[in-house]
Formats: sequence, C-alpha cells, structure tokens
Amino acid sequence: MPEPSHPDRTLVEALLARWTALFATPEAEPYGEQLLRRWSEPQRKYHTLRHLAATLQVVDRLAGHADDADLVRLAAWFHDAVYAPDRTENEERSARLAERVLPELGVSDEAIAEVARLVRLTAEHDPAPGDHNGEVLCDADLAILGAPPEIYAGYVSAVRAEYAFVPDEDFRKGRAEILTRLLTKKPSLYRTQPAQSTFGPRAEANLRSELARLRDKVPPVT
Repeated sequence: MPEPSHPDRTLVEALLARWTALFATPEAEPYGEQLLRRWSEPQRKYHTLRHLAATLQVVDRLAGHADDADLVRLAAWFHDAVYAPDRTENEERSARLAERVLPELGVSDEAIAEVARLVRLTAEHDPAPGDHNGEVLCDADLAILGAPPEIYAGYVSAVRAEYAFVPDEDFRKGRAEILTRLLTKKPSLYRTQPAQSTFGPRAEANLRSELARLRDKVPPVT
C-alpha cells in the first residue's frame, strides 16, 4: 500500500475500496495497492491519485451513457498507470499492463480486450461515433479542461512541472499544438451531451486563454 502523507491517505483508502468493489474476490486488493503505488510515483505532478479519483467521479456522472460503466472504470484505473513524462508510449504500456494484470483476476478475454482498447483510446481522445464506452472515458479524462479557471490554472502549472526538463520555448510550442488540436476536435471536444453541457463552454474559454498566454510568453499562474 502506498504511504501518502495526509490528506492523501483517506483518498488512497477510498480508491482502494472502489477498486475492490469491481471484483468478486479479495485477491483483487493487492493488485489495487500496486496500481496505487504506480499512481503515487514521484515524477507525477498532474497524473496523480487525484487525477484518477477525478476521472472516476466523472465516469460515475456519465455512467448512463456507457454500454458497460464498470469496464470504463477499469480502463480509468489503467489509463495512466504507466506514466513517464519523457516517454511517448505511455498509453500502450498502460494497456499492456491491463492485459497482464486482469487475466489474473479472472476477467474475461472479451472484457480485457475492451479495457485495453479504451486505454489505448486515451492517446488521441478520438472515439468513433457510437463508441459509448470510449466517449465516456475520453470525456472523463478531459473533464479538467472545463474546470473553473483557478483549478485549471493549477492543472496547467502541474503539467508544466511534469515537463520541467523541457526548455520553455519547446514546451510552449508543443503545448500550443496540443491546445490547438483540442480546440479543433470534431464534432466537439466532448462527445457526451452531459459533458459538453457541463464542461464544453468553460473548456473552450480555458484553452483559448492558455493559448493566448503561451503566444504572449506569459508564465503560467501558480
């Protein structure tokens, strides 16, 4: 079990309870503990336990749109389970981790394939029309973009901290490309109606504001 400092201990316990609730066997708990260790690694500044918890909370809110909400929840657990800021294949490695772990917990081959597919989908956040599970996971993962401005500012600062090894000019260029791609996603950034209604307008405002700051070379608010 991770040994987080207060107040994350309560969060760890709550997350572990959520993980074990997805399985019918007590053997699942050590696997959840191992995943929580991964999510607690020191290189993470944004992709942390709190991001996992927030993603799961939004999945809960959008669960009625999913074909199988529990498979989406499992995918949320694995979607950033392998995360190194200096690597580009984190989603693929996370999907492979799911493919190794879930058979040991008695999950069916069909369900494992769906979880792994969903994890891989978070590399581009571009679910096909009618991919209800994919729409829910991607919307949940991107929900932070539609947060209130002060929370969004904290997210931006944490992302920059994860990429502290990248020179400012290179970071601004790469981040601007990502923001532009998000702003031009078709048919929209969020694919479920509840997420679009709840997060869409504020996400557009946040993204445009950050993009303007990047172009003006204004440091992020901390």
